[in-house]
Amino acid sequence: MRPIETRYARSGDVRIAYQVVGQGSFDLVFVPGFISNLDLQWEDEGYSRLLKRLSAFSRLILFDKRGTGLSDRVDSRHLPSLETRMDDVRAVMDAAGSGRAAILGASEGAPMAMLFAATYPERTRSLVLYGGYANFHRWVMPPERLEAFIETAETAWGTGATLPNFAPGRIDDPHFSQWWARFERLSASPTAAAALARMNADVDVRGILSTTSAPTLLIHRRNDVRVDPEASRFLARKIPGARLVEIAGRDHPVWTGDVDRVADLIEEFLTGEPAVADTERVLAALLVTRIYDTAKLGDRMWSERSQRFQETWRLLVGRHGGRAAGTHGELMVSRFDGPGRAIRCAAALREAAQQIGVASAQGAHVGEIELRGQPVGLTARVTLQLASHAGRGDILASRLVADLTVGSGLHFTEAGRISLDELDEPLPVVHATSEQHLEPAGRPKARPAEPATLTARESEVVNLIADGKSNAAIAAELSLSEHTVKRHVANILLKLDLPSRAAAAAFSARHTGPCGP
Repeated sequence: MRPIETRYARSGDVRIAYQVVGQGSFDLVFVPGFISNLDLQWEDEGYSRLLKRLSAFSRLILFDKRGTGLSDRVDSRHLPSLETRMDDVRAVMDAAGSGRAAILGASEGAPMAMLFAATYPERTRSLVLYGGYANFHRWVMPPERLEAFIETAETAWGTGATLPNFAPGRIDDPHFSQWWARFERLSASPTAAAALARMNADVDVRGILSTTSAPTLLIHRRNDVRVDPEASRFLARKIPGARLVEIAGRDHPVWTGDVDRVADLIEEFLTGEPAVADTERVLAALLVTRIYDTAKLGDRMWSERSQRFQETWRLLVGRHGGRAAGTHGELMVSRFDGPGRAIRCAAALREAAQQIGVASAQGAHVGEIELRGQPVGLTARVTLQLASHAGRGDILASRLVADLTVGSGLHFTEAGRISLDELDEPLPVVHATSEQHLEPAGRPKARPAEPATLTARESEVVNLIADGKSNAAIAAELSLSEHTVKRHVANILLKLDLPSRAAAAAFSARHTGPCGP
């Protein structure tokens, strides 16, 4: 995507940075929350996804409020009123050549949007308020909590310390945590952040709600960590004709969580038509593998084992017909065309991790993802959370994975339900196990064997196992009965002193290179 041009509008003596994206039939002005940065926001997958969705059906006008991002700072000794800041919306619209627009106010941007709609009804086409409120101290923070927040901002700003106040569900995402720290630093200085917090604390627009005449949509997450959902319920009662939609989630920013759900609601409200299905999204099975050090290894040994496992991971993912889709520290994301392949690969990876000397935990889920680029969005986040819930050696999958692999020879045990931030209901989950075989009840310990101890037929079978094929598929390919294949599998495990079919796949991977034996 080509760089977006940033321009400046004059609002009194202050310069307000703004951007215009898209060529839709109507204008949509996005009034951001606490802090923002017009350039940096395009680097976050959730933020950029939201902006691309909105600009697909509108001419989207973005700006940094005074005091944040690329706009001029404010005098912390003489804080501007909400009316002054609200007039920045008018200044940006004038500069962008917009006579009338729909206004999207998110979080702290919602009171500005409401005041603008009440002050300039002739310039307000409609109003969308996400995670909004009419009074700061009642629905966001009481005075004592505000002072604690300001103290954190003044002493630890730029480190990502405020992330738990906004998106606690992303704390364990190292990539997002690092981005958030940059977002703090490039959006405001510590002094500016404290000034913004104090400006927001003065917000109280309860008196103007009944005068709002624009059609209004309210969106709020049911467990929003920053703004009490009662805030939007109050707005729904006081703004004439307002419609409230509550969605799942606790992370507060509009560009976190299920961004597509938010964009769908906004698009349908503003255009009168349901959102058009995205042809750039496909159904896929995702597997997230994480490894960790349980033996208190030294840094050097851990680094060596981690690197060795990542090499094995790439090899096994390819052998099972998948694609390595990216890494985040010790988290490895892979995608597959079907869940059966993902689970068989997970089982092989579990065995490989044990033999390398690291602990693994894995999560698997099926859903829509972007056709191009790294998997992002709701499906990816659910899979990441499943991996974080998985215990040592576990393959924790959504129940949907088990439902879609009926008849594959894979086996699952019920693991109850887990609550995930962005889902309306707890997600049914299962533990996945590898395919059963005719393994002897007991077998004597033997020294580790080399590949040459296998017969030619057994070598064929073990290579097909490593390719992620089921016993039935192997039988068809080699013109054997399925029972004969099971017997071959049992003999292979006995000869190689391996505990499972997945271990045989890992064994094959260790004794072959990317181009074969």
